[in-house]
Amino acid sequence: MAWGAAWAADAPSILTIRVAEGDGAAYPIGSRATRGVTVLVTDETGHPVEGATVSFTLPAEGPGGVFSSGGRTEIAATRADGRAAVWGMQWNHTAGVFEIRITAVKGQARAGVVSSQSLSNAPEAREAGAGKLRAARGSHKLLWISLAVAGAAAAGVAGVAARKPSAAAASSVTPLKIGTPTISLGPQ
Repeated sequence: MAWGAAWAADAPSILTIRVAEGDGAAYPIGSRATRGVTVLVTDETGHPVEGATVSFTLPAEGPGGVFSSGGRTEIAATRADGRAAVWGMQWNHTAGVFEIRITAVKGQARAGVVSSQSLSNAPEAREAGAGKLRAARGSHKLLWISLAVAGAAAAGVAGVAARKPSAAAASSVTPLKIGTPTISLGPQ
């Protein structure tokens, strides 16, 4: 009976999980993550929860990869500061945005969150190295807007380039000439 009362006092009724580090990271395809994903688990009063079980799950297909263990799911326990982390993911060769699904459990309390990541074969991703390109921390909307604007800009540049006249066509175009302006005063 004393063990049950001690367990109930230690188990929170509500968990909150927040991605503290690594959200919005961008990596070159085929690279290994040099940064990890760290979460902070707190109870209903905002205090860190020690000993919560946290699972990190990568997508089964599409952009993503595997954890250092070789699997798509990694389990970690929160420390006294309420933090748990995973590191060293090996990314696959599929470019795109994906989510790491993160779930925390302690006693009967559960919480979940996702962390957006992206893989790119763009030269700036290769030059910058893993983890250097990042969207604003915690701003999935900003990441999606940035990707949409970049895609629209690329499509616009491609469209202008496709419509650009060749040198032969440009020489046959007659330039527009504006004559000398005339000003008239009074009745005509």
